Amino acid sequence: MTGGAVRAVAVALPVLHLAPALTALPAVRRRFFPGLHGLGPPDRVALTFDDGPDPESTPRFLEVLAAHRVRATFFLLGAMLHRAPDLGREIVAAGHEVAVHGWRHDNLLLRGPVATVRDLARTRSLITAVTGRRPRFLRPPYGVLTGATVLAAGRLGLEPVLWSCWGRDWTRSATADSVYGTVRSGLAGGGTILLHDSSGAGAPGAWRAGLAALPRLLAECRRRGWTVGPLGAHRDLPR
Repeated sequence: MTGGAVRAVAVALPVLHLAPALTALPAVRRRFFPGLHGLGPPDRVALTFDDGPDPESTPRFLEVLAAHRVRATFFLLGAMLHRAPDLGREIVAAGHEVAVHGWRHDNLLLRGPVATVRDLARTRSLITAVTGRRPRFLRPPYGVLTGATVLAAGRLGLEPVLWSCWGRDWTRSATADSVYGTVRSGLAGGGTILLHDSSGAGAPGAWRAGLAALPRLLAECRRRGWTVGPLGAHRDLPR
């Protein structure tokens, strides 16, 4: 290989690794990658939670969902599931879907292909072993995709999905009103909501704001005639 070819490869590899991170911009993925944006049938909304399972907070979200007879998708962290395997089984027993969020809440921009595959494979294997359900979906921490993440997802049979609206419920200033208003401002039929059932990667106790906002969000979806459910049901129907 010539010196010029070596330099070209040296430039191309970082670009290929970083380019998918542009999908962290909602406008980019909404226009060019609607599946990654979480778009589905206009009469449905997918409800998703990140960063659990957390024994302090996740059971409270499960109680609210059960009271409203709503199922959701929980993107689990392997390290959290390792500490609370019974809670992972409880999520599945309640009829919810489980998915991969990585082993810890680490930004995958800092990891190469081998480490990325190892991280996601380890999480997928633990979820399957603990819950008896093989995960279908992947949401990388911080919603940041990389070239290595895309390759790993293909190798592991995982489908990356981000979100179309969120509640910013991980911040110190989050309140029930702010979470509800932030989600509602971006909420539309066919969308995917991101909330957090744990504050492990956010401000301590911030999950309480999302929990308090959840009944109002579910009521708003009902008022608009939308069926709320997990990603699997959302994605398997024609848009």
